[in-house]
Amino acid sequence: MGPVPGFYAVVPAGGAGTRLWPLSRAGRPKFLLDLLGTGRTLLQGTVDRLAPLAGPQHVLVVTGARHVAAVREQLPEIAGSDGLDRVLAEPTPRDSMAAIGLAAALLAHRHGEDVVLGSFAADHVIDGSAAFEQTVREAVEAARAGYVVTVGIGATEPSTAFGYVRSGAPLGAQGAPSARHVVGFTEKPDAQTAAQYLATGEYSWNGGMFVVKVGVLLDHLHAQLPALHDGLRAIAAAWDGPDRDAVLAATWPGLTKIAIDHAIAEPVAAAGGVAVVPGAFTWDDLGDYASLSVLLAGRGRSSIGDDGLVLQVDSEGSLVVAGERTVSVVGLPGAVVVDTPDALLVTSREHAQEVKAAVEAWRARGRDDLL
Repeated sequence: MGPVPGFYAVVPAGGAGTRLWPLSRAGRPKFLLDLLGTGRTLLQGTVDRLAPLAGPQHVLVVTGARHVAAVREQLPEIAGSDGLDRVLAEPTPRDSMAAIGLAAALLAHRHGEDVVLGSFAADHVIDGSAAFEQTVREAVEAARAGYVVTVGIGATEPSTAFGYVRSGAPLGAQGAPSARHVVGFTEKPDAQTAAQYLATGEYSWNGGMFVVKVGVLLDHLHAQLPALHDGLRAIAAAWDGPDRDAVLAATWPGLTKIAIDHAIAEPVAAAGGVAVVPGAFTWDDLGDYASLSVLLAGRGRSSIGDDGLVLQVDSEGSLVVAGERTVSVVGLPGAVVVDTPDALLVTSREHAQEVKAAVEAWRARGRDDLL
């Protein structure tokens, strides 16, 4: 069907992926890694998925200053002949609202208030490209009707690791037949509440994908957090000129640090301004070694690296990340062994969410070289 006219894809690429330590580090986080053995990193896979919808020159990546060179190296296709900067460097992390808001303000400055922005995280894994494309195309049409649009992921279990979106009445927007009004968002409920949600058929997982006209997003931001809005507008106005660094240095550190969910999605949903389009595709946010193990198993694998270095005996469901030496796992179902040159992790899939605690413990010991 070709790229969607007036549609720009924004890819926030931040975070250190601490639950995938020591494979993922602050200097080379998970989105820069090929964790699934596809020959493409998670970031490259995300842009590959978006290119049919936006075209490579309609993709912007927002990342930390220390990752700009690696992002440019991995994504040479997004550089255009027009000289416009499409890899936006954040001086310091200010959470998703500042990242996405910066891209929105810059798009508005360059292309006008009516272009549509779609935000998609750099480290998510999605299977079902045709369904994904159809979902995004519907979301764009709902966004053109003036809504902030999120994508609802069909929940496969009452997970406590994700937020939930509650769907209401059909939206009735032309070109978006499956879109519905959003009644509200809930952040990571307990297991009993999550099970009750799924029983109603009204809830889906919040995958953190948002599609909206840049003018609509910025208007909402001005209403909710005017100082953040004004700061981002000032930075965007200077971005393509000689004053960028000076304006960034003066403005960025004072910007409100807040997620887009709390800044925009929740209050705007309460006022009836958010819609949801269900996503009929397989999605995972690859948050820890347990989810990585499941994804690899679906591809017929149980290890990363040279298979000749890995031996797994009576260890069903184990995951091994091999470095330069052999790794043998015997009699430990569900084990996780990650061997890197300077750090070895041994845990289990059951405790995968707790790996972050090891990172914090090494930081407390002053071992920033491991992080």
